[in-house]
Amino acid sequence: MAEAEVSHIRNVILARYIFVDGQAHMNSLTLSSGVWSGLSPLLRNSWRRCAEQYAIPTDTTLGTDILCSAELRQARERMGVTMKIADPELDRLHGIVSTLDYNVLLADPAGIVVARRGAPPFEKGCRRWHLWPGANWAEAVAGTNGIGTCLVEGQPVTVHRDQHWCTNLRYLTCSAVPFYGPDGHVAGALDASSIRSDPSGRVALMMEAVLVDAARRLERRSFLEAFRNRTVLLLGEGNGISLPMIALDDKRIVVGATYAARTMLGIANPEVTSVCFDLGARAAGVPDFQEAERTVIEGALAMVQGKIAPAARLLGVSRSTLYRKLKNLPPAPSSITG
Repeated sequence: MAEAEVSHIRNVILARYIFVDGQAHMNSLTLSSGVWSGLSPLLRNSWRRCAEQYAIPTDTTLGTDILCSAELRQARERMGVTMKIADPELDRLHGIVSTLDYNVLLADPAGIVVARRGAPPFEKGCRRWHLWPGANWAEAVAGTNGIGTCLVEGQPVTVHRDQHWCTNLRYLTCSAVPFYGPDGHVAGALDASSIRSDPSGRVALMMEAVLVDAARRLERRSFLEAFRNRTVLLLGEGNGISLPMIALDDKRIVVGATYAARTMLGIANPEVTSVCFDLGARAAGVPDFQEAERTVIEGALAMVQGKIAPAARLLGVSRSTLYRKLKNLPPAPSSITG
Protein backbone atom coordinates (compact mmCIF):
# COMPACT_ATOMS: atom_id res chain seq x y z
CA MET A 1 0.00 0.00 0.00
CA ALA A 2 1.24 3.52 -0.82
CA GLU A 3 2.91 5.35 2.06
CA ALA A 4 0.80 8.43 1.36
CA GLU A 5 -2.40 6.44 1.85
CA VAL A 6 -1.16 4.91 5.11
CA SER A 7 -0.22 8.40 6.28
CA HIS A 8 -3.68 9.73 5.41
CA ILE A 9 -5.47 6.99 7.34
CA ARG A 10 -3.03 7.47 10.21
CA ASN A 11 -3.77 11.19 10.35
CA VAL A 12 -7.49 10.53 10.40
CA ILE A 13 -7.11 8.10 13.28
CA LEU A 14 -4.61 10.16 15.24
CA ALA A 15 -7.23 12.89 15.51
CA ARG A 16 -9.53 10.59 17.46
CA TYR A 17 -8.64 9.39 20.92
CA ILE A 18 -10.44 7.61 23.69
CA PHE A 19 -9.51 7.94 27.35
CA VAL A 20 -9.19 4.97 29.67
CA ASP A 21 -8.12 5.61 33.26
CA GLY A 22 -6.97 9.06 32.24
CA GLN A 23 -4.71 7.76 29.50
CA ALA A 24 -5.16 8.54 25.80
CA HIS A 25 -5.42 5.53 23.51
CA MET A 26 -5.75 5.43 19.75
CA ASN A 27 -8.08 3.21 17.82
CA SER A 28 -7.31 -0.51 17.76
CA LEU A 29 -3.91 -0.17 19.42
CA THR A 30 -3.05 2.31 16.61
CA LEU A 31 -1.46 1.65 13.28
CA SER A 32 2.01 1.58 14.84
CA SER A 33 1.16 -1.62 16.74
CA GLY A 34 0.79 -3.53 13.49
CA VAL A 35 -3.01 -3.79 13.51
CA TRP A 36 -3.27 -2.01 10.16
CA SER A 37 -0.71 -4.30 8.54
CA GLY A 38 -2.68 -7.29 9.82
CA LEU A 39 -5.97 -6.19 8.31
CA SER A 40 -7.25 -7.96 5.21
CA PRO A 41 -7.88 -5.79 2.12
CA LEU A 42 -11.60 -6.12 2.84
CA LEU A 43 -11.23 -4.74 6.38
CA ARG A 44 -8.88 -1.99 5.19
CA ASN A 45 -11.59 -0.88 2.78
CA SER A 46 -14.04 -0.82 5.66
CA TRP A 47 -11.69 1.28 7.79
CA ARG A 48 -11.32 3.75 4.92
CA ARG A 49 -15.10 4.04 4.65
CA CYS A 50 -15.38 4.62 8.39
CA ALA A 51 -12.75 7.37 8.28
CA GLU A 52 -13.59 9.10 5.02
CA GLN A 53 -17.19 8.29 4.09
CA TYR A 54 -18.94 7.88 7.45
CA ALA A 55 -16.58 10.03 9.58
CA ILE A 56 -17.24 7.81 12.61
CA PRO A 57 -15.18 8.78 15.69
CA THR A 58 -13.30 5.73 16.93
CA ASP A 59 -14.56 6.32 20.48
CA THR A 60 -18.16 6.03 19.34
CA THR A 61 -20.33 3.83 21.53
CA LEU A 62 -23.32 2.01 20.13
CA GLY A 63 -26.45 4.02 20.80
CA THR A 64 -29.17 3.01 23.19
CA ASP A 65 -31.81 3.40 20.51
CA ILE A 66 -32.62 -0.29 20.14
CA LEU A 67 -35.88 -0.73 18.27
CA CYS A 68 -39.00 -0.88 20.39
CA SER A 69 -41.20 -3.96 20.21
CA ALA A 70 -43.49 -2.45 17.56
CA GLU A 71 -40.56 -1.38 15.36
CA LEU A 72 -38.92 -4.78 15.78
CA ARG A 73 -42.15 -6.51 14.81
CA GLN A 74 -42.32 -4.41 11.64
CA ALA A 75 -38.68 -5.24 10.80
CA ARG A 76 -39.46 -8.93 11.19
CA GLU A 77 -42.55 -8.63 9.00
CA ARG A 78 -40.44 -7.05 6.27
CA MET A 79 -38.24 -10.17 6.28
CA GLY A 80 -41.21 -12.11 4.92
CA VAL A 81 -40.65 -15.80 4.29
CA THR A 82 -37.17 -15.67 5.84
CA MET A 83 -38.52 -15.27 9.36
CA LYS A 84 -40.82 -18.24 8.80
CA ILE A 85 -38.05 -20.63 7.88
CA ALA A 86 -35.14 -19.15 9.87
CA ASP A 87 -36.02 -20.52 13.33
CA PRO A 88 -34.88 -24.13 12.81
CA GLU A 89 -31.69 -22.98 11.10
CA LEU A 90 -30.87 -20.60 13.96
CA ASP A 91 -31.50 -23.41 16.46
CA ARG A 92 -29.22 -25.72 14.49
CA LEU A 93 -26.50 -23.07 14.28
CA HIS A 94 -26.65 -22.32 17.99
CA GLY A 95 -26.35 -26.01 18.76
CA ILE A 96 -23.06 -26.03 16.84
CA VAL A 97 -21.47 -22.88 18.26
CA SER A 98 -22.92 -22.66 21.79
CA THR A 99 -20.18 -24.81 23.33
CA LEU A 100 -17.70 -22.12 22.25
CA ASP A 101 -19.75 -19.39 23.96
CA TYR A 102 -20.90 -17.87 20.69
CA ASN A 103 -24.25 -16.22 20.12
CA VAL A 104 -26.11 -16.45 16.81
CA LEU A 105 -27.78 -13.39 15.30
CA LEU A 106 -30.04 -12.90 12.30
CA ALA A 107 -30.01 -9.41 10.78
CA ASP A 108 -32.11 -7.79 8.06
CA PRO A 109 -30.55 -6.18 4.94
CA ALA A 110 -30.19 -2.89 6.82
CA GLY A 111 -28.13 -4.50 9.61
CA ILE A 112 -30.91 -4.58 12.22
CA VAL A 113 -30.83 -7.69 14.42
CA VAL A 114 -34.22 -9.40 14.19
CA ALA A 115 -33.51 -12.67 16.01
CA ARG A 116 -30.99 -14.13 18.43
CA ARG A 117 -29.98 -17.48 19.87
CA GLY A 118 -27.78 -17.60 22.96
CA ALA A 119 -27.35 -19.19 26.36
CA PRO A 120 -29.38 -17.52 29.17
CA PRO A 121 -26.30 -16.87 31.38
CA PHE A 122 -24.94 -14.53 28.69
CA GLU A 123 -28.07 -12.45 28.19
CA LYS A 124 -26.91 -9.54 30.34
CA GLY A 125 -23.59 -9.33 28.50
CA CYS A 126 -25.30 -9.66 25.13
CA ARG A 127 -27.57 -6.73 25.92
CA ARG A 128 -24.56 -4.69 26.94
CA TRP A 129 -22.75 -5.50 23.69
CA HIS A 130 -25.91 -4.97 21.62
CA LEU A 131 -25.98 -8.60 20.56
CA TRP A 132 -29.72 -8.35 20.85
CA PRO A 133 -32.82 -8.05 18.66
CA GLY A 134 -33.42 -4.45 17.62
CA ALA A 135 -29.75 -3.41 17.65
CA ASN A 136 -28.41 -1.59 14.59
CA TRP A 137 -25.12 -3.00 13.28
CA ALA A 138 -25.06 -1.15 9.96
CA GLU A 139 -21.45 -0.29 9.09
CA ALA A 140 -22.31 3.40 8.74
CA VAL A 141 -23.55 3.34 12.35
CA ALA A 142 -21.29 0.86 14.17
CA GLY A 143 -18.14 1.05 12.05
CA THR A 144 -16.29 -2.06 10.92
CA ASN A 145 -18.13 -5.10 12.27
CA GLY A 146 -19.26 -8.52 11.10
CA ILE A 147 -22.87 -7.84 10.18
CA GLY A 148 -22.53 -4.37 8.73
CA THR A 149 -19.33 -5.00 6.80
CA CYS A 150 -20.45 -8.31 5.28
CA LEU A 151 -23.60 -6.59 4.01
CA VAL A 152 -21.54 -3.83 2.39
CA GLU A 153 -18.97 -6.20 0.89
CA GLY A 154 -21.39 -8.98 -0.03
CA GLN A 155 -19.10 -11.70 1.27
CA PRO A 156 -18.11 -13.46 4.52
CA VAL A 157 -16.34 -11.28 7.07
CA THR A 158 -14.56 -11.97 10.34
CA VAL A 159 -13.70 -9.02 12.58
CA HIS A 160 -11.51 -10.04 15.51
CA ARG A 161 -11.27 -7.82 18.59
CA ASP A 162 -9.20 -4.70 17.79
CA GLN A 163 -9.91 -5.02 14.09
CA HIS A 164 -13.18 -3.25 14.85
CA TRP A 165 -13.15 0.43 13.95
CA CYS A 166 -14.74 1.48 17.25
CA THR A 167 -12.46 0.85 20.20
CA ASN A 168 -15.39 0.03 22.49
CA LEU A 169 -15.85 -3.17 20.48
CA ARG A 170 -12.24 -4.32 20.87
CA TYR A 171 -13.18 -7.28 23.09
CA LEU A 172 -15.72 -8.61 20.60
CA THR A 173 -15.12 -11.21 17.90
CA CYS A 174 -17.71 -11.67 15.18
CA SER A 175 -18.04 -13.63 11.96
CA ALA A 176 -20.89 -12.95 9.57
CA VAL A 177 -22.06 -13.86 6.08
CA PRO A 178 -24.79 -12.34 3.92
CA PHE A 179 -27.48 -14.65 2.62
CA TYR A 180 -29.74 -14.34 -0.41
CA GLY A 181 -33.48 -14.51 -0.73
CA PRO A 182 -35.51 -16.33 -3.39
CA ASP A 183 -35.48 -13.22 -5.59
CA GLY A 184 -31.68 -13.24 -5.84
CA HIS A 185 -31.21 -10.19 -3.61
CA VAL A 186 -29.43 -10.02 -0.25
CA ALA A 187 -32.03 -10.89 2.38
CA GLY A 188 -29.92 -10.32 5.48
CA ALA A 189 -26.92 -11.62 7.40
CA LEU A 190 -26.11 -14.49 9.75
CA ASP A 191 -23.66 -13.70 12.54
CA ALA A 192 -21.83 -15.58 15.28
CA SER A 193 -20.34 -13.30 17.95
CA SER A 194 -18.50 -13.82 21.21
CA ILE A 195 -16.56 -11.94 23.87
CA ARG A 196 -14.69 -15.16 24.66
CA SER A 197 -10.91 -14.86 24.64
CA ASP A 198 -9.56 -16.15 21.33
CA PRO A 199 -6.16 -14.48 20.84
CA SER A 200 -5.46 -16.07 17.46
CA GLY A 201 -8.94 -15.67 16.02
CA ARG A 202 -8.82 -19.23 14.66
CA VAL A 203 -12.20 -20.18 16.12
CA ALA A 204 -13.77 -17.16 14.44
CA LEU A 205 -12.34 -18.17 11.07
CA MET A 206 -13.84 -21.64 11.49
CA MET A 207 -17.16 -19.95 12.19
CA GLU A 208 -17.13 -18.52 8.68
CA ALA A 209 -17.32 -21.99 7.17
CA VAL A 210 -20.21 -22.92 9.45
CA LEU A 211 -22.05 -19.71 8.58
CA VAL A 212 -21.51 -20.11 4.83
CA ASP A 213 -23.14 -23.54 5.02
CA ALA A 214 -26.01 -22.07 7.05
CA ALA A 215 -26.47 -19.24 4.53
CA ARG A 216 -26.76 -21.74 1.69
CA ARG A 217 -29.23 -23.83 3.67
CA LEU A 218 -31.32 -20.77 4.48
CA GLU A 219 -31.36 -19.66 0.84
CA ARG A 220 -32.34 -23.16 -0.25
CA ARG A 221 -35.19 -23.37 2.25
CA SER A 222 -36.52 -19.94 1.34
CA PHE A 223 -36.32 -20.69 -2.41
CA LEU A 224 -38.15 -24.00 -2.02
CA GLU A 225 -40.78 -22.28 0.11
CA ALA A 226 -41.24 -19.46 -2.39
CA PHE A 227 -41.57 -21.90 -5.31
CA ARG A 228 -43.10 -24.87 -3.52
CA ASN A 229 -45.57 -25.53 -6.37
CA ARG A 230 -42.87 -25.39 -9.06
CA THR A 231 -40.20 -27.73 -10.35
CA VAL A 232 -36.89 -26.69 -8.78
CA LEU A 233 -33.56 -27.64 -10.34
CA LEU A 234 -30.12 -27.40 -8.74
CA LEU A 235 -27.57 -26.39 -11.38
CA GLY A 236 -24.53 -27.89 -9.71
CA GLU A 237 -23.12 -27.33 -6.24
CA GLY A 238 -21.79 -23.79 -6.66
CA ASN A 239 -18.79 -22.53 -4.72
CA GLY A 240 -20.01 -19.44 -2.88
CA ILE A 241 -22.66 -18.43 -0.38
CA SER A 242 -25.43 -18.92 -2.95
CA LEU A 243 -26.70 -22.15 -4.53
CA PRO A 244 -27.47 -22.13 -8.29
CA MET A 245 -31.18 -23.04 -8.34
CA ILE A 246 -33.99 -22.29 -10.79
CA ALA A 247 -37.75 -22.82 -10.66
CA LEU A 248 -39.78 -23.96 -13.69
CA ASP A 249 -43.52 -23.81 -14.20
CA ASP A 250 -45.50 -26.54 -15.98
CA LYS A 251 -44.76 -24.92 -19.36
CA ARG A 252 -40.99 -25.04 -18.84
CA ILE A 253 -40.85 -21.30 -18.20
CA VAL A 254 -38.10 -20.28 -15.77
CA VAL A 255 -39.98 -18.24 -13.18
CA GLY A 256 -37.36 -18.00 -10.46
CA ALA A 257 -33.59 -18.07 -10.01
CA THR A 258 -31.23 -17.66 -7.08
CA TYR A 259 -28.35 -15.21 -7.07
CA ALA A 260 -25.87 -17.89 -8.18
CA ALA A 261 -28.20 -19.08 -10.95
CA ARG A 262 -28.71 -15.52 -12.16
CA THR A 263 -24.95 -15.15 -12.35
CA MET A 264 -24.64 -18.38 -14.33
CA LEU A 265 -27.45 -17.33 -16.67
CA GLY A 266 -25.96 -13.90 -17.25
CA ILE A 267 -28.65 -11.95 -15.39
CA ALA A 268 -26.26 -9.56 -13.70
CA ASN A 269 -28.53 -6.54 -13.29
CA PRO A 270 -29.51 -6.36 -9.58
CA GLU A 271 -32.59 -4.33 -10.50
CA VAL A 272 -34.11 -7.34 -12.28
CA THR A 273 -36.35 -8.71 -9.54
CA SER A 274 -38.10 -11.42 -11.54
CA VAL A 275 -36.94 -14.01 -14.06
CA CYS A 276 -39.09 -15.39 -16.86
CA PHE A 277 -37.90 -16.97 -20.11
CA ASP A 278 -39.05 -19.94 -22.15
CA LEU A 279 -36.67 -22.86 -22.46
CA GLY A 280 -38.45 -23.76 -25.68
CA ALA A 281 -38.04 -20.34 -27.29
CA ARG A 282 -35.63 -19.83 -30.12
CA ALA A 283 -32.35 -18.17 -29.28
CA ALA A 284 -32.22 -15.83 -32.28
CA GLY A 285 -31.26 -12.33 -31.21
CA VAL A 286 -31.06 -13.26 -27.52
CA PRO A 287 -27.49 -12.91 -26.22
CA ASP A 288 -26.21 -15.87 -24.21
CA PHE A 289 -29.54 -17.72 -24.50
CA GLN A 290 -27.91 -20.93 -25.68
CA GLU A 291 -25.50 -20.84 -22.77
CA ALA A 292 -28.41 -20.32 -20.35
CA GLU A 293 -30.36 -23.19 -21.90
CA ARG A 294 -27.33 -25.46 -21.79
CA THR A 295 -26.85 -24.63 -18.09
CA VAL A 296 -30.44 -25.56 -17.30
CA ILE A 297 -30.26 -28.82 -19.28
CA GLU A 298 -26.95 -29.80 -17.68
CA GLY A 299 -28.43 -29.11 -14.27
CA ALA A 300 -31.32 -31.46 -14.97
CA LEU A 301 -28.93 -34.14 -16.27
CA ALA A 302 -26.74 -33.79 -13.20
CA MET A 303 -29.73 -34.40 -10.93
CA VAL A 304 -30.45 -37.76 -12.63
CA GLN A 305 -26.86 -38.94 -13.17
CA GLY A 306 -26.87 -38.03 -16.86
CA LYS A 307 -29.88 -40.12 -17.87
CA ILE A 308 -31.89 -38.65 -20.72
CA ALA A 309 -35.37 -39.98 -19.96
CA PRO A 310 -35.58 -38.74 -16.33
CA ALA A 311 -34.00 -35.41 -17.33
CA ALA A 312 -36.60 -34.96 -20.08
CA ARG A 313 -39.36 -35.57 -17.55
CA LEU A 314 -37.89 -32.95 -15.20
CA LEU A 315 -37.77 -30.42 -18.02
CA GLY A 316 -41.20 -31.32 -19.35
CA VAL A 317 -40.02 -32.28 -22.84
CA SER A 318 -39.85 -35.50 -24.81
CA ARG A 319 -36.65 -37.53 -25.08
CA SER A 320 -36.38 -36.72 -28.77
CA THR A 321 -36.73 -32.99 -28.06
CA LEU A 322 -34.02 -33.15 -25.41
CA TYR A 323 -31.72 -35.09 -27.76
CA ARG A 324 -32.29 -32.47 -30.45
CA LYS A 325 -31.56 -29.60 -28.06
CA LEU A 326 -28.36 -31.29 -26.92
CA LYS A 327 -27.27 -31.78 -30.50
CA ASN A 328 -27.87 -28.11 -31.34
CA LEU A 329 -26.24 -26.66 -28.23
CA PRO A 330 -22.53 -25.76 -28.05
CA PRO A 331 -20.46 -28.79 -27.02
CA ALA A 332 -19.90 -29.17 -23.30
CA PRO A 333 -17.95 -31.83 -21.40
CA SER A 334 -20.50 -34.23 -19.96
CA SER A 335 -21.22 -37.92 -19.77
CA ILE A 336 -24.71 -38.89 -20.96
CA THR A 337 -26.35 -42.28 -21.02
CA GLY A 338 -29.63 -43.17 -22.63
